[in-house]
Amino acid sequence: MSGFDVLTRGDVLDSALRARDYLVGCGVPGALAAKDPRLWGRRAVDHSRLGWLDLPFASRGLLKQVDGLVTEARYSGLDHIALIGVGAESLAAQAIMEAHAPAATAPPRHGAPGRPTGELTVLDGSDTAGLAFVLERLDRTLVVLASKAGVSLEGDAYRRILANAFRERGLSDREIASRFLVITDHGSPLHDFARQCGYRIGLTDPYLPGHFGALSAYGLVPSVLAGADAERLLDEAASLVPSLSKDEDNPGLLLGAILGGSAQQGSGAIARDKVMLREAGGPGALGAWISQLLAVGTGKRGRGVLAFEPPGVKGAFPDVHGVALNPRSPAQEDADTSVWAPLGAQFLLWEYATAVAGWLLGVNPFEAGGTSVQETEDDAAALLRAARGGPLAAEPPVYEEDGIEVHADFPWPPGADLRTVLGGLTAAVPSEGYLSVVTYLSGDFSGRYLAPSFARASGRPVVYGPGPSYPHATGPIHKDGRGNGAFLVITGDPSPGDTLAEHPVPGRPYSLAKLQLARALAEVRALRNRGLPVLRLHLGDPVDGAGVLTEAVRAVAGAGRGT
Repeated sequence: MSGFDVLTRGDVLDSALRARDYLVGCGVPGALAAKDPRLWGRRAVDHSRLGWLDLPFASRGLLKQVDGLVTEARYSGLDHIALIGVGAESLAAQAIMEAHAPAATAPPRHGAPGRPTGELTVLDGSDTAGLAFVLERLDRTLVVLASKAGVSLEGDAYRRILANAFRERGLSDREIASRFLVITDHGSPLHDFARQCGYRIGLTDPYLPGHFGALSAYGLVPSVLAGADAERLLDEAASLVPSLSKDEDNPGLLLGAILGGSAQQGSGAIARDKVMLREAGGPGALGAWISQLLAVGTGKRGRGVLAFEPPGVKGAFPDVHGVALNPRSPAQEDADTSVWAPLGAQFLLWEYATAVAGWLLGVNPFEAGGTSVQETEDDAAALLRAARGGPLAAEPPVYEEDGIEVHADFPWPPGADLRTVLGGLTAAVPSEGYLSVVTYLSGDFSGRYLAPSFARASGRPVVYGPGPSYPHATGPIHKDGRGNGAFLVITGDPSPGDTLAEHPVPGRPYSLAKLQLARALAEVRALRNRGLPVLRLHLGDPVDGAGVLTEAVRAVAGAGRGT
């Protein structure tokens, strides 16, 4: 077997072969290898949007530029990298560190978001644990701020907190500036801001889609600074390139045909537009990166491919097919499709497959995913401005039980309890839909703990993740896709003793906890504005509330769907 391969079986194979034959007949492999933008219409896609196909070779020059910075950082004793990035900008670097960094250890992503992986700590607004880890190692930390556009609310908050912490350590403004590296697009608002601050700057191609940038500076620079072997990563990707122009023995074409062919709804057939990703070592950053790539690349115009993890499904569903990543053998995995490839090839393989699937679905995979993500961030900023240092404007709870506030816009019987409310949410999941659980909490509690029970209660797949990073990464599929999700948003007061969450952000009239709540409220409003069923639960005590909520969800699962 070669270093990369894609195998599939069952009715997925039938639809994939039909789709592949159609793709070959339309000349898609050759046109894509030639970076012909006319595949998506004469004016829909610029030639430069296909530059990700060249990154296995073009990024080698980037590594030479970074070598000097690595040497300088190590000479200065800076061997810990704090990466500030929400969504796609951080997921690729996390995946690289999990696979390539020396002695890297990767904790469960959803169980402990933002915690260190090897010598890389990601700050994505999900938790204060990562920030605490960085502050403990400030003397050996280089901060990387990565964003294709401007500075996110979280990026601004973390930058201010860390700059202030450096200043309290006695560093001058010039020394503080030397501790920051900004990775952004040439000419972006962040480019101008970084130049004014005197930060180091690494510029990227503004035409390169962010969700196709795993092998660009966004994925490579933070991981190289943290000790990953990026040359090997690029070699892995380059080994796949020759096969991507072929009509036969093209794993990227086959994987794209599997994804796009399954997601198309034929006459009398159910669209298999949901993918369960199974990684050999358990859920990790690679699966999260694939999920955001598919969400942004295909989630538009009422279409899309939704990816989720094994804890979010119980039983078999006709609209779901399983994909195993690097399984030991197909026989050992309960999956329709198996994908074998080292990490560098996985990146390029899934990018190519997403482009092909988008073509089959009739969507432009290189669009940023509409304006839903930016709208939500702008709304959160407006909420913070309107608060003027006071409490955020939010609707009062319609019900409270055991310290859990219930905020819902769908009715339930008088005198009903929390279980009835949760049962109403599971009953609101469409027959071909899914349930999404997003947690805006500081601490280890995650939707992962609720997903199995919710899957049993609703009889549908469950996706989950921490906010704001998960909605930022996958927002397009939820808001611009088929519109068949139901949503649970969990917020809470800061955990006892979490002084970082309650400490004011320097120069801003809010704390990290208040910023996190504003993000959650904006997300709820965005979902409701699209007519989607959403329930928000606020935990007065995150620890006790998590226990009460977990037991209530288990009770709903035991009682059956919608009861």
